Amino acid sequence: MANDETVWPEELFLDLDRNGPIPLYFQVSSRLEAAIRSGAIQPGARLENEIAIGQRLGLSRPTVRRAIQELVDKGLLVRRRGIGTQVVQGTVTRQVELTSLYEDLQSAHHEPGTHVIEHGMRPATEVVATSLGVVPGSDVVYMRRTRSTDGVTVAMLENYLPPEFSDITTQQLEERGLYQILRGRGVTIRIAQQKIGARRAHREESELLEIDKGGPVLTMERVAFDSSGRAIEYGHHSYRPDMYSFETTLVAK
Repeated sequence: MANDETVWPEELFLDLDRNGPIPLYFQVSSRLEAAIRSGAIQPGARLENEIAIGQRLGLSRPTVRRAIQELVDKGLLVRRRGIGTQVVQGTVTRQVELTSLYEDLQSAHHEPGTHVIEHGMRPATEVVATSLGVVPGSDVVYMRRTRSTDGVTVAMLENYLPPEFSDITTQQLEERGLYQILRGRGVTIRIAQQKIGARRAHREESELLEIDKGGPVLTMERVAFDSSGRAIEYGHHSYRPDMYSFETTLVAK
């Protein structure tokens, strides 16, 4: 077992009823969930592998696997390729408001991180041109980044801006949120049109977000406008569904 793996506390499983009507996997997942929620197993802890767990506790591998999957489905554990199974640091719940992911992470007391994959000028496609109100084929600013929280990548972000923002630097994007940068330049985002959806992950998304090939991702598409009504940003983002959710309040008319 690797030195950084966390051994399941055996005392949690001493009273398993191996002959009763409650399935063993459910008993195991319930006890493990209680340990995670109580802090007995800390956020970020990496769990030992299924075979080692099964041998040590006298459980079959399918029982252990299903117990773990129950907690993955609840968002308490996450499987990361090349790393194993870890306790989630804390999911990010985002209010459907006119804020940036960077700011949402900060307000939720998470440590945001950014990796800039691509940053430069590129010709505007029909969709981008229509969204930003520019001529198709004209140059616009393009940026593609990943956003992480507490060391775990939760989103891939693609944004397009009008050409006058070409002097935004890669270093600025790595150190601050896009809306913070825009506000520092005197731009005030007042309104946005936004669509939220879900689909299967593309290959690059699967690799960057460390999820199964073709697994589900949440998506958000947004066009943001300044106080004069001019389109300032067109963005398309994808998020890990086990680490991220949108939340909104509905009011009856």
